[in-house]
Amino acid sequence: MFSFFRSRKRAEPATPAAPETAPGSAATAPLSAPPAPPSPAAQPALTPEAVAAAVAVAPTATEAAVPAERAGDSANSDGKGWLGRLRQGLAKTRERLGAGLGGLFQPGSKVDEAWFEQLEDSLLMADVGVQATRRLLQGLREAARRERIADAGALRERLERQLTELLQPLERAIDLQEAPPTVILFVGVNGAGKTTSIGKLAQHLLNQGESVVLAAGDTFRAAAVEQLRSWGERNGVPVISQAQGDSAAVIFDGIQSALARGTGVLLADTAGRLPTQLHLMEELRKVKRVAGKALATAPHEILLVLDANTGQNALAQVKAFDDALGLTGLIVTKLDGTAKGGVLAAIAAERPIPVCFIGVGEKLDDLRPFRAADYAEALLG
Repeated sequence: MFSFFRSRKRAEPATPAAPETAPGSAATAPLSAPPAPPSPAAQPALTPEAVAAAVAVAPTATEAAVPAERAGDSANSDGKGWLGRLRQGLAKTRERLGAGLGGLFQPGSKVDEAWFEQLEDSLLMADVGVQATRRLLQGLREAARRERIADAGALRERLERQLTELLQPLERAIDLQEAPPTVILFVGVNGAGKTTSIGKLAQHLLNQGESVVLAAGDTFRAAAVEQLRSWGERNGVPVISQAQGDSAAVIFDGIQSALARGTGVLLADTAGRLPTQLHLMEELRKVKRVAGKALATAPHEILLVLDANTGQNALAQVKAFDDALGLTGLIVTKLDGTAKGGVLAAIAAERPIPVCFIGVGEKLDDLRPFRAADYAEALLG
């Protein structure tokens, strides 16, 4: 069973860091005392499924809970297991690799310098990256020399094993805070899939029995609010939003609402931006600072959502957003539409930020926790 989040026994709900109003937020009456915390019974491991969120737009920060009835989506409506869907999703990358690897690992192929050069070209073509490629080749050379391997067919399994070892440090589950709420901030460029990922992860949390509130912090794009409303209508999740205001104010109000409700998890959306847009990156820093004013320990997670189609540019995004915010994890989406799936190896070698989730399609069950061994097998198998 896949575990999306690690739940802990709950302590008393956290208290706000300071009773101040966020910049741009309308003054509101003091929030009522939070309800009694949930039962301390440990939550079961999360099961895969997805969807999430609802939105209420009002002149000032408001909240709207939509009906509690949630849409049920079959986890395996296509009858395929996760590994099969992952293999299918990585087919384009595997085909690009296969164009070079197909003849390389045939029994009887001679292992010499020309063979290693051809392998290097194939890995680079799949966006594995220079540093990761060098590391993998060095390991294969050492294995071939140490074990006196002259037949290339014997090295395929070793390549998969080394790729797994390279990717292994990227595995990480998200820990929910003992004192709710756990505040998770989603960042990334336009079109990477932030809002959709929020929706899917919200459903996973709901299936786990967690309570969820969403903050519609993408104040630049009206369609993002509408998209959250669509998710929410299916799941009965309240969303904090403003008709006018900045992202920091919305997220401040979202945290205040989660504290008042005793809600377990706040998922906060932000507007997409390029890391080269320095004024917009500074706005993200402001969002992080303001979240800390609403709750001293927030945000607990800052997840960068990456479109795998961007290849090596994804690595540049990781470096820029990490330098600006201090990322705690990644969500890599759209692996089913790219031939550049090797970029996770480049991230592992050059900026090993944990990959919490990967997505290989639009269905609810197509977003899963990252597992290095499964990924390596699907990529090379």
